[in-house]
Amino acid sequence: MPAIRRAEEKDRAAILAAAQDVGVFTNDEVACVDELLDVYLHKPGQQDYVFLVRCDEQNHPLGFSCHGPTPMTEGTFDLYWLCVSSHAQGKGIASALLDGVVQELCAQGGRLLVLETSSTPPYRPARAFYEKHGFDRRTGIPDYYRPGDDLVMYAKYLVSSHPRRGGMDAEYGSLPRRGGMEYLETARQATESKGD
Repeated sequence: MPAIRRAEEKDRAAILAAAQDVGVFTNDEVACVDELLDVYLHKPGQQDYVFLVRCDEQNHPLGFSCHGPTPMTEGTFDLYWLCVSSHAQGKGIASALLDGVVQELCAQGGRLLVLETSSTPPYRPARAFYEKHGFDRRTGIPDYYRPGDDLVMYAKYLVSSHPRRGGMDAEYGSLPRRGGMEYLETARQATESKGD
């Protein structure tokens, strides 16, 4: 299978088709992909968004990712989108895309990759995927996207020797991996028990 490459104008239709046919993104979310893709493709010199694609043997995109630097940070990046067309899932394409993102960020001196996703059942496979690939679930905000749809945030240090990699839970309290008010109450109690 061809290597991962940066997206080009000719990939636009396939990227948007993948976002639509995967079945979890709303029309507004697909429109957001389109908007970010437009910035990436048509604003030379912009450094906010990078789209990568993984293609078939005919160089037709089967999946895409979008990442960019987090404003006002040093070496922290956001993974905005990771999507594989429904007919191409289960073939390691998402893993290859994620590896491509990580390799690119490491080459740029990136140290931390952060992503946000939904707590709803259709996103359970995505959450399991990120956890399988070394992302730690760090926080949640109940009803963030809409009532009953919590935000779940994940983070992964890209530098294994990062001094706080193993100490983050010790500093902030070892929080359970669950959403809702029970999660936030546990976080509050952990903070208060430290005398903050």
